[in-house]
Formats: sequence, C-alpha cells, structure tokens
Amino acid sequence: MPPDLFQQGTSLLQQGRPAEAATALRAAVALQPGLAEAHANLALALDRMGEDESALAHYRRALALAPGQDTAWCNYGAFLERRKDYAQAERAYREALRIDPASAPAWSNLGVLLDILRRTAEAEHAHRRAVALAPHWPHASVNLAECLLRQGRLDEAWRHFEAREGSKDFAARVGIARWDGGPLHGRALLIGVEGGQGDMIQFCRYAVELKRRGASVVGVLCHPGLQALLQRADGIDHAIAVGPEGGGRVPDVAWDLWCPAQSLPALCATRLESIPADVPYLHADPARVAVWERSLDEGPGLRVGLVWKGNPRFANDRERSLPGPRVLAPLGQVPGVRLFSLQKHVGDVDSADPRDEQALPRMRPLGPGLHDFADTAAVLEGLDLLISVDTAVAHLAGALARPCWVLLPHHRTDWRWLEQRPDSPWYPGVMRLYRQGPGEDWSRVIAEVARDLRGLAEARTASPQGPGSTGR
Repeated sequence: MPPDLFQQGTSLLQQGRPAEAATALRAAVALQPGLAEAHANLALALDRMGEDESALAHYRRALALAPGQDTAWCNYGAFLERRKDYAQAERAYREALRIDPASAPAWSNLGVLLDILRRTAEAEHAHRRAVALAPHWPHASVNLAECLLRQGRLDEAWRHFEAREGSKDFAARVGIARWDGGPLHGRALLIGVEGGQGDMIQFCRYAVELKRRGASVVGVLCHPGLQALLQRADGIDHAIAVGPEGGGRVPDVAWDLWCPAQSLPALCATRLESIPADVPYLHADPARVAVWERSLDEGPGLRVGLVWKGNPRFANDRERSLPGPRVLAPLGQVPGVRLFSLQKHVGDVDSADPRDEQALPRMRPLGPGLHDFADTAAVLEGLDLLISVDTAVAHLAGALARPCWVLLPHHRTDWRWLEQRPDSPWYPGVMRLYRQGPGEDWSRVIAEVARDLRGLAEARTASPQGPGSTGR
C-alpha cells in the first residue's frame, strides 16, 4: 500500500476536512484491510460526517485488529456517548484507561460522560486527573471548570475557565494591554466579543461594574445583530459590530485595556451570592416597542412568545432544540392564550410534516420581521411571557427582566443553569427552568409547561392585568 494514502487521510482529518479524509482512508483500507490505524481514523472521519453505521463498523474493526489502542477506545467512547449509549461509552473509556492510565483525553472524556450521568463527584475526580496529567491542555481545564460551575463553585471554577483559547488571536491583533483586574480609574476598557450572542447578552452586565470600579469609557465588540441593543445597555458607551457585516464607524477612542467577555466574572470575583443580577440592564427602544405593539394588539388573552430552535451550529443544538413546533401543540390548547412565534427564519416554522400545520393554529409568526435583537427586545416588552429553549432569546428576556420559562435538555445541560435549580441567579425573579429528565423526550416537560400556562391564564382571567405581568 502506498504509505501516502494513510498519511494523506490522517493529515486531512487533522485539518478538519473529514470528507476528503474519508476518501483517502477508504482507499488505504481497501489496499491494506488489516491496518487498524486506517480503520480507526476512517471511523473518526465518518463519525464527524454523521455516517454513524459506517463509523461503527470501522471502529469495531479497528479494535478487533488492535485491541490495545487506547486512542481508538477513547474515540469509540465519544462516538457511543453521542449516540447516548452511555454504559458502553463508559466501558470504552475505562478500557482506554486500563491500557494507558495516564491518558488525559480518556480521563477528560470520562469526566464529561459522568457529568452527563450526574455522577458529579466521580466526574470531578476524572477531570482533576486529566488536568493533573495535562496541566497545559485547555480542553481538560475548561471541562473541569464547567463541572465546578454547574455545582456553583465559582471561585475555583473561574480560574480553570481562564484556560480558554478563543481570545489569543484578538490579543495579538489589538496591541492593547489585557485587563488583569487592577485599578480602572479614568481608563477606557474594551470588552472583546466571545462565544455566542447569548454569552454577550449575559456578560455585558459587567459594564456597570466596570464603571463602578472607575472605568471612564466602556465599549463592547459584538455580533452585528446585537449592536443596536447593546448600545442601549447600562454602562456601555460604545457597541461596535465586528465581522463581515459589521460596517459602520469605529469610535475614535484611545482604549487603554481590553478583556474577553467571559473573563469578566473571574476578574470581578463573582460568586453565587455576588452575581451582578440587577435586571433589567438591557432596554428596548421605545420607538420600536410602539411599532411592534401594533402587531401584538389583537385582543384579550395572555401574550406568549415561543422559541423552539437555536443556532444549528451550536455543539449541543440537537439536544437543546425541539424537533419542531408540533411538540408544543399542548400549549396551543390552553384557553386564554395567544401564541407568537419568534423564530427568526420562515423555515423554522415550516415543516415537511403536514401534521405540524395544525399543531399550533393560533400561533402568529413574528420572526421574519425581526431584523436584529433590538426588534426582538421590543417584541418581548409587549409579551407577557416567553417560552424558549436554551438560546440567546432566553438570555435577552432575562436581561430585560421579562418573564421567561426555559426548557433545558438533560444531555449536556449548559453550566450556567447550575444543577437542579428551578430558577437562575443570573436572572432572579423573572426566569423559571424546566428540566428534561434522563432518557426523556420533551412530552413531560411540555405537559408541565402547559399545566403552568393554564394556571397563569386562569389567574389572568380572574384578575385582569396589563401586558407584561405573568400574575406571579
């Protein structure tokens, strides 16, 4: 077998080009079917392409040919975990560790699996082993941080969370000193964009704290869709859109310092009891509120917004997003409620399943008219309640102090929602969390939401109140 086929496929896989890697590795396997490494790498490429059955066959073949490959066992475990075959995934990780007890990837992956299984003490032990074995590996440190964050142990967690690598390129480009938590008196600080739009909404709250510490000017780099919204945020003087769609004029400010958005909690020594949780810290544009109010004013009834899908590029989107609007059908059967879809794209509402057409007959689609998050904020001001999966719109509702019920998946629940709590200390008094149980679909959660929504609508009928009150 020409050795370059295996090497070429492996190189393409490392470059994040799984389809091309699979082509080369298939050729390598055809020429030398007994080469375990080629089967293992082909399995990983197919795994990343979503070709599960073919990936499974090649994982098994690789391990049959060379059962002593700890890396293949580790990758196989990750594959099984994604398929929710948790028992077999744990066996695979533990076999990798039997072969090589010093495998940091196997310890880290096992920790993530144990987090999913809510075996928190064991998960923490596994993460700490990974960090001890690979103290300079950011992935292991961030996994430990998220395990601790879910437990509310923020003090230690933020230190490990600083291993994130996302801001290194920005630091090299801007040529501004990075804030280390020191005095800010009279200095201009720029908050760097980091994570998704929900992250920026959640952490822009720290602008107020930066001003309290003496910053003279606070700016924030953000996604274009957030610019108009964040320009009205408490403590922010300049919201600067970045990326190809950013455009506009960059303010003429001599920035003294910069800081990644997700480093602000650590630098401000945030604990559960000291989360800066004065909501609202974002505010809708009154002119936009007036425009959207005309779209919402269709008569009596509780105004409820719905969001059932997040960004499909998010790693856990398959779990956090609902299969479609039909899952929410029980909400459409609650008397005294008017439903509005806030899904951005028309395709998020449409479905190939004809049954979805009748799932929520009273749902009015507002999404196509939402040009940015400032529009969404204006709509939320006119609603009584938002019911949403874990996405940026939920954070927006919380930041606006608008009542919001969030549907959380059991698989890899995001760290910021902590463990078991029915509320969020980041958005106190306005947010209620509904958690999916192990092995469940969404039916029980939606039934519980429908029950609570019915009670809310009945209370509203008994004691009429203006828009914006949930009767709680």
